[in-house]
Amino acid sequence: MLEHLTTETRNEKTMNLDEMSIFDFLTTMNEEDEKVASAIKKELPSIAKAVEAIIEAKKQGGRLIYIGAGTSGRIGLLDAVECPPTFGTSPDEVVGLIAGGEKAFIKAVEGAEDSKELGMEDLQNIRLTKADIVVGIAASGRTPYVIGALEYANSIEAQTIAVSCNKDSDIGKVANIAIEVVNGPEVLTGSTRLKAGTAQKLVCNMLSTASMVGIGKVYGNLMVDVQLTNEKLVERAKRIVMEATSCTYDTAEEYLAKANCNSKLAIVMILTGLSYEEALHCLEQTQGFIRQAIVN
Repeated sequence: MLEHLTTETRNEKTMNLDEMSIFDFLTTMNEEDEKVASAIKKELPSIAKAVEAIIEAKKQGGRLIYIGAGTSGRIGLLDAVECPPTFGTSPDEVVGLIAGGEKAFIKAVEGAEDSKELGMEDLQNIRLTKADIVVGIAASGRTPYVIGALEYANSIEAQTIAVSCNKDSDIGKVANIAIEVVNGPEVLTGSTRLKAGTAQKLVCNMLSTASMVGIGKVYGNLMVDVQLTNEKLVERAKRIVMEATSCTYDTAEEYLAKANCNSKLAIVMILTGLSYEEALHCLEQTQGFIRQAIVN
């Protein structure tokens, strides 16, 4: 069955990979990597549908849940853990699950990906509800762990999205929305941590970033909900406030202090002249959208 998957076929350009010069191989690898963005472009309509579904789920209080095995699971986890510092989400708003549990992020847990039951159980363990949205990730599109998770999510009427790198994938047939990015064979046959992994990472970047824009986590192209958890991010927040309001460094520092280190509040306070309490109320009334808050 594997021989019919694009991700498992041999790449004609690298049949003599072990005889190629380093530079020739790297050139070929770079040329193959260039195909990823073009392949994703063909799937933009499906990705847009997925983003719309995630935004709707988030507005209803649902969680975005990535689930996968091996490289695919690690990519989902990576995207999930970056959301709290970047967008100010709580750790349970965007969740990453990997076959075999968190220890599998560092060391593979053999056989875990072959169990549909484990996929279902992992979602049950986080108390999946129909308000949540589940993104199943599998380069092959046939991982039993992911199929089991998506089938369980469907059974409780949660929205489901599949991200794979083969057309007519098994997970795509199970999910409500299928994103199938076909990049062609890997330079190293079957090594889906390469182009397939890159494609999955780019798709996850789109899903999380675009959906966070859609729920008010961004003003212009500024990440105004960034969490000030270290010195670098404190300075970044000051620059964000300066860019958003055209104020001085000192003013940005002053208003961040007045706003209890909340960049959004500082921006609204500066642009509107509102007090902390008034700006907070205004943002609550506009579901956190700065652009709406400053015109109300």
